[in-house]
Amino acid sequence: MGTIYAVTNQKGGVGKTTTAVNLAASAADAGCPTLLVDLDPQCNATTALGFPRDTSPNVYDCISDGLKLKAAAQPTSVERLDMVVSTPDLAGANMELPRESDSENRLRDAVGKVREKYDLILLDCPPALGPLTVNALVAADRVIVPVQTEYFALEGLAQLLDTIDLIQREMNPRLAVAGMILTMHDGRTRLAQDVEQEVRAHFPQLVFETVIPRNIRVSEAPSYGVPVSRHDPDCAGAIAYAELAKEVAARG
Repeated sequence: MGTIYAVTNQKGGVGKTTTAVNLAASAADAGCPTLLVDLDPQCNATTALGFPRDTSPNVYDCISDGLKLKAAAQPTSVERLDMVVSTPDLAGANMELPRESDSENRLRDAVGKVREKYDLILLDCPPALGPLTVNALVAADRVIVPVQTEYFALEGLAQLLDTIDLIQREMNPRLAVAGMILTMHDGRTRLAQDVEQEVRAHFPQLVFETVIPRNIRVSEAPSYGVPVSRHDPDCAGAIAYAELAKEVAARG
């Protein structure tokens, strides 16, 4: 049975989608059948893997019309990696879901038998604690939190952890934080070193040992519609994400 991870942080620009895409590709490269689900109306994960924004079926069909994730999954250019793409129409779900009863369970209902096909399912969440992120947390088993090693790294983390705790108590008792991953890390700067030390001090059991460096190849890869492991497999970013995939698998 596959494990579902929500990759989330309500703070934008922290490498959330980059982490979801490249972790998914690295896990697939390691032999793990993987499904990536793009829950962000901005469709960044979708375009990062070469899909157009008007691809159908998409995750909106799963949330609004009851289509199962397994039926919506499409193969990517990476062997063993499939994807449920997003659409700009998904922005409407933020307005529609709160008006409907039991709306927080839409994605969980769409999971169906997808766990039987994939060992790893990654949910790329939008940068907000809205209805789509709540759906992801209700459907997930674990949460991965990307944290940028910049000045405001800890801003909002307390609120996110409180939300995860609330979802765990009220709607999804199996939910747990798998870990926090430090992203866009420039080890040459004192600021990055200080932020890493602070985050590890605040959450000593939660921060992954792997650190994702600031790397131009990682930034370039989406413009080619491929993960960094296909753009430049020997770069520091690709190596780091491969190590992260191993660490995620080891934590379970």
